[in-house]
Amino acid sequence: MTTESIPADEIKRSKLGIRIPPVYYFLVIITVGGLILDILFAKGNIISNPTILTNILIRSVALGIVAVGQTFVMIGASIDLSVAYTISLTAVMTSQLMQGDPERVPMAIILVFVIGAVIGLVNGLIVTKLNVNPFIATLGTGLIIAGILNGTFANFKGSVPKSFRALGYESLGPIPISIIILIAVVVLGWFILSWTKFGAHLYGVGGSRELGRLSGLRTSRTIIVAHIICSLTAVLSGLFIVSRLGSGAPWVGPDGIYDLESVATTVIGGTALSGGRGGVFGTLAGVLIFGVIDTVFNQLGVDTYLKTVFRGAIIILAVASYSFRSKREAA
Repeated sequence: MTTESIPADEIKRSKLGIRIPPVYYFLVIITVGGLILDILFAKGNIISNPTILTNILIRSVALGIVAVGQTFVMIGASIDLSVAYTISLTAVMTSQLMQGDPERVPMAIILVFVIGAVIGLVNGLIVTKLNVNPFIATLGTGLIIAGILNGTFANFKGSVPKSFRALGYESLGPIPISIIILIAVVVLGWFILSWTKFGAHLYGVGGSRELGRLSGLRTSRTIIVAHIICSLTAVLSGLFIVSRLGSGAPWVGPDGIYDLESVATTVIGGTALSGGRGGVFGTLAGVLIFGVIDTVFNQLGVDTYLKTVFRGAIIILAVASYSFRSKREAA
């Protein structure tokens, strides 16, 4: 076969070879930078310390799980700003329903997942059937949840039994249970996006909803399912958080800024806000970048505001690198 018979885009891809997303370069740079700061100012007691390294991963669990769900809706060209309030609702409802009684654990878990699925369904229906911008739709849903929570609960309420707290503190062998759950969620998310019809349809709908509709895809159903998945991951994050705290409060989600941070880490990971492109492994790398920055800066006593500035710079650089790469490949 001559080169004349090979499509131009195939030749371009062969020249480019394996394309490594910029987020992985950022993760390596941030980690190496953290190691240097660790050696210079902390005598190797931060990142090179196995205990603190494990804590970085555990601190990344809640954000990592919900960011996987955010990846789904953003690939579908949507967004979910209600996840922080869904996390709070899950934490409060779980501790209220369990009341420290191990026998209530299954009932409470099932109920909060049902509530999460309903929230996702409502978000998806508002976006697809009422044609409300997803930013406004999910922000409105989140504010409704926040109003109900703040009007009903003023402080920590209820408690979870000691057996349930194993989710946040116990290990299977050398690996914490929470990290195993995070890895399982990421792998499951990757499998759904890469190997199922739903994943293919989600990328298609995100790339062009109108083209997807003309191709026979059930665009509305695809977006609704993506929102349900996102809400369910928020519920799982809420269960992890309440297992760590022992009780739920209305502010645990918003105080963690899980709405904006899940969007930020997903964008850093290469998922396009316009939809149709992205993946969960890039999102996980973005979450780990935030985890390393937080841990190193906290251990070194760096000003919190400087950490926020640094995070913002990382987001801008990451998005700029993706834009530059897209323009270069299109040339």
